[in-house]
Amino acid sequence: MPRAKSDAGGNEALDFESSMKRLETIVEELEAGELSLEDSIARYEEGMKLSKRLTQVLDESEKRIERLVEKDGEPATEDMGRVGERSGAESPEGELPF
Repeated sequence: MPRAKSDAGGNEALDFESSMKRLETIVEELEAGELSLEDSIARYEEGMKLSKRLTQVLDESEKRIERLVEKDGEPATEDMGRVGERSGAESPEGELPF
């Protein structure tokens, strides 16, 4: 039987979009100012955990983004994480590698 999500945790299984929606809900609840101090603290802690996890997911996703490169005169894709690994990846001074 699936574990029920509690108010202050259980977000490990949420996908990115669900986590964002939950974080938005937490912000709205905190901004409304109608929660008790204990509930506010619990929501804040949950929100900080979600924020940290979402930032990690975004960082990991950014590393996986492919960029368009020219290879043998033809367009091709290459992982951004591999830019520095290419031979001759050194860009002239002041130029970006893309």
